[in-house]
Amino acid sequence: MSATRRSGSAMAWRDAQAAPFRELAHAQAPAPRCGGSSERRGHRSWNVFGFRHGVGVVTGGLLGPALALLVPLALMWDFAKAPTAHDRLSAGVASLDVLGPRRRPEMATVFVTGSSAGIGLGTADALVKQGHRVVAHARDKARAAETGEALPGVEAVLVGDLASIEETRALAEDANEHGPFDAVVHNAGVGGRSRREVTVDDLEEIFQVNVLAPYVLTALMARPKRLVYLTSGLHLSARGDLSDLQHDKRHWEGMQAYSDSKLWDVMLAFAIARRWRGTLSNAVDPGWIKTKMGGPGAPDPVELGADTPAWLATSGAPEALVTGRFFRRRRDLPANPAAYDPALQDDLIEACRSLSGVPLLG
Repeated sequence: MSATRRSGSAMAWRDAQAAPFRELAHAQAPAPRCGGSSERRGHRSWNVFGFRHGVGVVTGGLLGPALALLVPLALMWDFAKAPTAHDRLSAGVASLDVLGPRRRPEMATVFVTGSSAGIGLGTADALVKQGHRVVAHARDKARAAETGEALPGVEAVLVGDLASIEETRALAEDANEHGPFDAVVHNAGVGGRSRREVTVDDLEEIFQVNVLAPYVLTALMARPKRLVYLTSGLHLSARGDLSDLQHDKRHWEGMQAYSDSKLWDVMLAFAIARRWRGTLSNAVDPGWIKTKMGGPGAPDPVELGADTPAWLATSGAPEALVTGRFFRRRRDLPANPAAYDPALQDDLIEACRSLSGVPLLG
């Protein structure tokens, strides 16, 4: 399937291409890496999305010359683009279906991972306020208690550390007891960091939390009607190379590891869309949002980042009743071309099965 045929318009394709570089351009100023071969090669270290479970650390680097060329170009595109209705959404109106008539959707049962803060909390909150039955998720009991207080209308808050395969499997079992679900929003994730870190399973943490955990949950939970996987515009700069999922065969670049994991999320969504008929499976770039991960300099509120995931999980609008698509601001945009490759999709599924010991049926 050609990625360019999905664009809808040249402006949509331009916006998709510019998004990751706008995120970088608005990020904190680059700082030199503390030693290492990356610094000697002329790389710079960017503090963008540099957070571990909501605690800030620095990330890996990007090529300076390419960035110097692409960022100004992306910014010119950005300033030239007229804002859409979704760009004008503000807190309190983000749940409004501006693409269709104002009708109350039927109640759905939705599970949202990583919903103790940020976009996940915003998504769960929006769904609760719309009258849906929502089951939230937090990494530990302390965060679960805080989530319950923040979401008084939530059905339950499940606990499980996605950096552990054992806990992820237990979370899937617990979720099934609270289901079945009409939709599952795979929101949980971690950002880049200055050094490679491994989990209790001896797996690289970004890959395990961002990719392997949603795979395991998808494989072990009862099939919902809809699946929503959160990604990032930075996936457009990722490499479609599955030979080093653990990032242990090359020099560590935290931002590249994060970007690659977001490509694998899109690829996972598309693989499920191709394999599971009857389930709508899509990927969403929420944009650069003012959260702990996005940082105080992010331009958009949580409500805007939560709008498209909540919309895809529950809306009856024809635009939301599709599968195998990549969305940003409710717009169907072209993803990284590698994400559409069925062979790469199958290789990713097999790698996840091998690493987790959990097969994906169907």
